[in-house]
Amino acid sequence: MSEDPQAAAGPDGDALPAAAVVLTQVAVPEGLAAACAMSKVPVDAVPTPIGAVAVCRATGVGDPELVAQVVSQLLQNTPVLLVTQRGGRMTAARWSGGKQEEELSPALVLDGTPPEIEQLLLGQVAAADLPGTVTSVGMSRWKAARILASVARAGRRRG
Repeated sequence: MSEDPQAAAGPDGDALPAAAVVLTQVAVPEGLAAACAMSKVPVDAVPTPIGAVAVCRATGVGDPELVAQVVSQLLQNTPVLLVTQRGGRMTAARWSGGKQEEELSPALVLDGTPPEIEQLLLGQVAAADLPGTVTSVGMSRWKAARILASVARAGRRRG
């Protein structure tokens, strides 16, 4: 996966780097990061009131789509939303079962999300600066498997 060289001018004249997030209904960021680590997908999982968000580490053409494909396959029957910002232009799409289903209005998608989502997309905040962020990068398969087992046990106790 590669970094995207495209950038637009941000509000302060600096280059606005490309960014992408995958919105999920996963309750805990540890579970999302562990699932992505098992699939070797580099993301930072950020907790939000609506579910954990996978912030794509690689934003080159096709990289965020790969993250959406993998995450939507892992979550099987639960759709996810991919929102990308490249060159100051935002796009949004619903993904399910590893396939893109439909394009959506980014304004409508972002309207119901916490402000951190837009801040991440506009480079106003880094995922690492948000409390509770867990990265899949460098997480061993052993640690990821332990986290997934722990999350599954906690889910069964609640259910």
